Amino acid sequence: MDRIDGPAEVLAGFSRARILVVGDVMLDRFIYGTVERISPEAPVPVLRVERETVMLGGAGNVARNVVGLGARATLLSLVGDDSAGHEVQAMIAAETALDADLVVEPGRATTVKTRYVSGGHQLLRADRETVRPVGALGLSRLLGAFEAALEEHDVVVLSDYAKGLLSDEALPALISRAVARGVPVIADPKNVDFTRYAGVTLIKPNRKELIAATRLPALHDDEIETAARIVQADTGIPHVLVTRGERGMTLVGPDDTLAHLPTRAREVYDVSGAGDTVLATLAAAFAAGATPLAASHLANLGAGIVVGKTGTAPIRLAELAAALAGGPAGSGQKVLSAGDAACAVETWRSLGLRVGFTNGCFDLIHPGHVSLLAQARAACDRLIVGVNSDASVRRLKGPTRPVQDETSRATVLAALSPVDMVVVFDEDTPMDLIQTLKPDVLVKGADYTVATVVGAEFVQSYGGRVVLAELSAGHSTTATIGRMAGS
Repeated sequence: MDRIDGPAEVLAGFSRARILVVGDVMLDRFIYGTVERISPEAPVPVLRVERETVMLGGAGNVARNVVGLGARATLLSLVGDDSAGHEVQAMIAAETALDADLVVEPGRATTVKTRYVSGGHQLLRADRETVRPVGALGLSRLLGAFEAALEEHDVVVLSDYAKGLLSDEALPALISRAVARGVPVIADPKNVDFTRYAGVTLIKPNRKELIAATRLPALHDDEIETAARIVQADTGIPHVLVTRGERGMTLVGPDDTLAHLPTRAREVYDVSGAGDTVLATLAAAFAAGATPLAASHLANLGAGIVVGKTGTAPIRLAELAAALAGGPAGSGQKVLSAGDAACAVETWRSLGLRVGFTNGCFDLIHPGHVSLLAQARAACDRLIVGVNSDASVRRLKGPTRPVQDETSRATVLAALSPVDMVVVFDEDTPMDLIQTLKPDVLVKGADYTVATVVGAEFVQSYGGRVVLAELSAGHSTTATIGRMAGS
């Protein structure tokens, strides 16, 4: 395959990418609450639990990230015959673009990582797991499934969390089969002996893992390069991508290939799962034809996005595309689909932020709109604006409207400081969108009553509130268009 550098071309190829993820799957539980006092029984904080979430972790999170990027993934992994294992299987079945073949091993405890979080910070992590190599029967089944799947996939990802699936016996067998078929392999190592991964196309250690494997310092750029060149010499692996936390990443390739990529994160809330996002983005980019350098740039950008979320939240293709277009501060990232908006809302809520919603056609922005949006933003921490699509406006306003198309209207709204997100909806009312987003605050103009605001009853049913904003007299889109027509 000819390799390409253009990020737009690479992203366009994600929908055709097929990634085979092999590694340790687990459940990530997040228990959120508030801490207001210290226990009288011991000098420890008392967490008043408010909510709990659970999601696929480990190799499962890599696969979720692949799916979030618009590619297809197949997950080969190992679980126990326990309630957590059954939960993993149910969660995988709910992912429409994710296939899986799981070895179920009796007597093994499926790995569960439980994190206790308050104020956006982890207080404690508790792990429940069995760490031992996969048994002979499970290994035989794994290799058979891997061999059968290779022909239908573009890239193999080895997501090693050192729980036992990628054992000393399994790992070389998997790599040799992929190499024989000419399928690129990307490995995320956990063992300090990197020679175990010999034969892969790219290895992605973090700085701590690089230090452990080489016993060399690896803080500054030149030290990172020296240690990575040692890895190349010892293993024959052509590409070493070192993730360096707040210092970004360093790619060391064959010959003199070297690139230090500065971090792209704007705000860091949680680094859980960031390495999985890097791995998934690398794989999707490789499958789409990206050069190792272009793939690393995209992976670095993806990592910067997910550390701004809480929990092991997957990246979305729209987020990556928007960040390429203008970065987190650009208005392009504010215009999202309903599904991507719902993911953003989940992140905002996990940070304790109140989400507001208002809607309209917004055909020609006038002072009345500006006043409404300012009042709406004052009533919440993050404001989402629903905008009627062109087809919806025509049904509501007639064949001569809208004056501006939906892209123009959404772009103008996204550029306004009170607006945090814009979602275009095609229905006559925003009811479906409101049900998807479940805003804490619903805002409309005072020409409505609470009883006539679409979605008011629904929002109030779960404790949300409805705000009627004061109108700015003498301003309306219809009147403005009328004056323009008469001039």
